[in-house]
Amino acid sequence: MNATLFSEIQRLFERTYVQVGINLEDCLIDRSRCGQLSRAAGASARELSELARTFLRKSHDRLHIGIYYSRWLIEQLEKHDPRKGVTDENIRCLIAFVEEINHALHAAIQFQRGVREITTEDFARNLELQAQVDTYLVLLLFVAFFRKTQKVSRADRRWLRFHLFSRQTPHAYADANLRGRYLETTELAEQYTLFLDALNGARRVDEVRLFHALDYQAKKQHILALMDAPESK
Repeated sequence: MNATLFSEIQRLFERTYVQVGINLEDCLIDRSRCGQLSRAAGASARELSELARTFLRKSHDRLHIGIYYSRWLIEQLEKHDPRKGVTDENIRCLIAFVEEINHALHAAIQFQRGVREITTEDFARNLELQAQVDTYLVLLLFVAFFRKTQKVSRADRRWLRFHLFSRQTPHAYADANLRGRYLETTELAEQYTLFLDALNGARRVDEVRLFHALDYQAKKQHILALMDAPESK
């Protein structure tokens, strides 16, 4: 059976970090279930993207995951398959697609490591920051695959950064908590990925594995320390 885009991305993340022993495609839900879970999540959930969402719930020491993608998003990725090239036509949908897989995977990893406070703001920010960092790295791999030199140009990186960071509109959230979450995590992710861009492949993998193991406050302090470090001459 041919691998799906979803399973390929999950395996890529698991090769970088750790296998979770879960087929996350089994966690996909339809629009009706998404509506039920969105209503249960409260008023702030109304502001979240209609393209894709991940739902997490703890029950009897088990983590329940629901991943939703809109029909429109799936149709766009089928029409403009990113495995044939990443373009203006599919990058927005690809970002949303990758981020939800990443949210679910890292939530499962955290839960397996004993983290049970999944409703805290730090937990949510940790998932969001990690997803933005990992999605940037995945996009680099997609772009590099279609370059004859297997290298990503500065123009490529600027284009990716525009769609992943600059194009975001955290100020548009009416909910102050969501606004603060996306403002902070987007700025931190943008700065951290600039640091990662300066590393070679092997060092980059070692760095992201160390980064992934940190909790949110430690991730934040790590990035702030990198921002304050003097530049090498």
